[in-house]
Amino acid sequence: MNRFALFACAATVTLPAIPAGAAPTTYTLVAAQSRLQFTGTQAGAPFTAQFHRFGATIVFAADDLAKSHFDVRIDMKSADSKDKDRDGTMQGSDIFDVAKWPTAEYTTGSFTRAGPAGYRATGMLTLRGVSRAVPITFNFAATPTGAVLTGAATLERLDFGVGQGDWKSTEWVGNDVKIAFTLVLVPKR
Repeated sequence: MNRFALFACAATVTLPAIPAGAAPTTYTLVAAQSRLQFTGTQAGAPFTAQFHRFGATIVFAADDLAKSHFDVRIDMKSADSKDKDRDGTMQGSDIFDVAKWPTAEYTTGSFTRAGPAGYRATGMLTLRGVSRAVPITFNFAATPTGAVLTGAATLERLDFGVGQGDWKSTEWVGNDVKIAFTLVLVPKR
């Protein structure tokens, strides 16, 4: 068969149409490689605590932000600041009150682009039974095995009732709390 005939045969083959935007991929968290932490101030000095147990379902497509969403659940008992006294206080009724509210949850509502490689999401954080909007900024990078989502947020602890009794004062514990996260993700199977 000459080249022209081969080309003519190939030209008549119809290929299925590829959709303009791929459906968002659902990802699950690789917990052992992921990190969720917060930084606050106590007596004027910063401290950082990490949550050792949390889960996330991430549905994301850069070209279909309307169908993307994040659902994150955090085991508040797993907060670890490497200070036994502080960690014990955080577990108690004046701070996280883990006996009454053992988990916190963050669920996104909408996404926008924030620069060439970044995004912004607005979502609801429920902590101590209080739900408030908390925006996050993040980058989403594809990897050979899935993706890595890195980002940050800032919130005011007193907006969620984190700080009762003597801990309501910001004299010794600052009101601003910075959140940082790195989520290693694999496609859900």
